[in-house]
Amino acid sequence: MDITTDTQQPAPSRTPQPPATEDTRPGRGVTRPGDRIFVGLSRGSGILVLVIMAAIAAFLTYRAVLAIGEDEANFFTSFEWNPTGSPPEFGIAVLAYGTVVSSIIAMAIAVPVSVGIALFITHYAPRKLGGLIGYVIDLLAAVPSIVYGLWGALVLVPHLNGLYGWLDEYLGWTGIFEWNGGAGRSLLTVGILLAIMILPIITNVSREVFRQVPRMHEEAALALGATRWEVIRMSVLPFGRSGVISASMLGLGRALGETMAVAMVLSPTFDITPSLLDPGGGTFAQNIASKFNEATQMGRDALIASGLVLFVITLLVNGGARMIIARRKEYSGANA
Repeated sequence: MDITTDTQQPAPSRTPQPPATEDTRPGRGVTRPGDRIFVGLSRGSGILVLVIMAAIAAFLTYRAVLAIGEDEANFFTSFEWNPTGSPPEFGIAVLAYGTVVSSIIAMAIAVPVSVGIALFITHYAPRKLGGLIGYVIDLLAAVPSIVYGLWGALVLVPHLNGLYGWLDEYLGWTGIFEWNGGAGRSLLTVGILLAIMILPIITNVSREVFRQVPRMHEEAALALGATRWEVIRMSVLPFGRSGVISASMLGLGRALGETMAVAMVLSPTFDITPSLLDPGGGTFAQNIASKFNEATQMGRDALIASGLVLFVITLLVNGGARMIIARRKEYSGANA
């Protein structure tokens, strides 16, 4: 007897599928009105910033071309600044020298101190003490430039005579630290003041970078018997090198464009002296601030031409800082 069994195949189970998620990335399936408004505002804000920068660059370039076309001297190498003369003669050699030298002095002082403060806050100080020091550093960033200028002119300049005398006694033979007396309204004083002003910027950025060092890297170094300084040297500093460089470049951008504090401390002259202690010198921003109100139309065009050079230098510095930051995506702390 042939017995056949009628086997029925089980019906395929229907597992519930998750609802399709809406892609709200800019330009990709944005359907909600709120997303459209946000994307439009974000895109418009970015375009507006570019338009403003382009407008500033076009204005500065147009007025600079008018001034340089009337200049009888070499704009980049002349030591003269007489745009109202007949013929007008002006150049940026002294301004470029003063701006670069004072900024280098500020960076040489501020970067090591800022990195040391950031390391102390993140790896040495107790939590409460580190928070207090960080709060004080944040307050330094909020002080207006004019206050720094008043403090520099009334307090810093008179109290630098002892330092200047010591430098002249022991290092005056180099010519760089030769001092002939007089008030300390020199590029070295400006550099010290700028170092104090940019210290909060470099410290705050460096502190945040050091805090994002992967914790397992530090713990692995400690497990291998490394001291705290060896952990910092082998794990923290290599990870934060690019961040410190970018923070330094941001501080450099602030030092290059500082105006009122420098104008109140420096005794401007259109001479280049090898000594950093002799009064005199000048910077782009200080020269524009001190001469703009009294300048004629030609004089203002000359000042705008010097401002264009400072504008380009600042853009290059800040652009370089952004490029360095973009090279290190591990600042996100995802692997911490």
